[in-house]
Amino acid sequence: MTMTSVPEFQHRTVLLNEAVDALELAGARADGVYVDGTFGRGGHSRLILSRLGANGRLIAFDKDLQAIATAQQVQDSRFSIVHDSFATMHDALAARGVQAVDGILLDLGISSPQVDDASRGFSFRNDGPLDMRMDTTRGLSAAEWLATESEQTLEKVIREYGEERFAFQIAKAIVARRAVEPISSTRQLAGIVAGAVKTREKGKDPATRTFQAIRIFINKELEDLETGLNQAWASLAPGGIMAIISFHSLEDRMVKRFLAAKANVEQPDRRLPIRAIDLPQPELKLLAKIKPSDAEVDENPRARSAVMRVARRLPVAMKGAA
Repeated sequence: MTMTSVPEFQHRTVLLNEAVDALELAGARADGVYVDGTFGRGGHSRLILSRLGANGRLIAFDKDLQAIATAQQVQDSRFSIVHDSFATMHDALAARGVQAVDGILLDLGISSPQVDDASRGFSFRNDGPLDMRMDTTRGLSAAEWLATESEQTLEKVIREYGEERFAFQIAKAIVARRAVEPISSTRQLAGIVAGAVKTREKGKDPATRTFQAIRIFINKELEDLETGLNQAWASLAPGGIMAIISFHSLEDRMVKRFLAAKANVEQPDRRLPIRAIDLPQPELKLLAKIKPSDAEVDENPRARSAVMRVARRLPVAMKGAA
């Protein structure tokens, strides 16, 4: 496999070795089929490919055109890339003749190149056009959405997706400013938020939560995650492993609840005459909850909030896509 170097904006893959180790790419499993749900800049994919056997296969997904361009430089017959969300996984795999996979890695974080490239509009630290779309070929930009959305919906999105207690004040300030001039740059929005947030969390820019909320909403990240978890489950073979890396509490809560629902099956009343073999059985086993080491956080502060949950599908009959 060869890949040309990634230009200017570098990405440090979070939990690189831990995530790939979790897939247990050894022995017969090395010749299995695997999914990297977010290619990003290919850190996880490259390491997976280095451990795959000659008959192994890796299918990656990404919505970001820059990520797709990087993935298309991978020269390896075992690898293919899908320009779409991992929420389309089950159908996309079926279209490629894959009915079940041996391992799925979902890295839910935004990549460093997306944040560092001011032209993408994700960061409040560098001024740029207020876009925030991971896939710039689809949907409204953040600027277009802010120009037309109601104050009530703005408040709801900022409060629920950003967990921002000043959501009402921020939404009101956005509506007041757009009546005077278009809000088209990241610096404009960051300034509006800073003026509306009266107290600041130590070490955190006041715009952090609002930018997170708008990015999640614009890219339908939580909807994709809900659908994607079900799609991944429908695609995972018995004995297969899911490893999911989350970066904020909203994502991790969804992942934790999804896995717990499969691992902790409600049992009927013990007084009922049901044989043990006929009792409802758990569908997966929780294997690990892993956070970055202190050394990784020191080297890459963006890894600080990451948490990876790992689970194995138990050998019971597979069910259809949800």
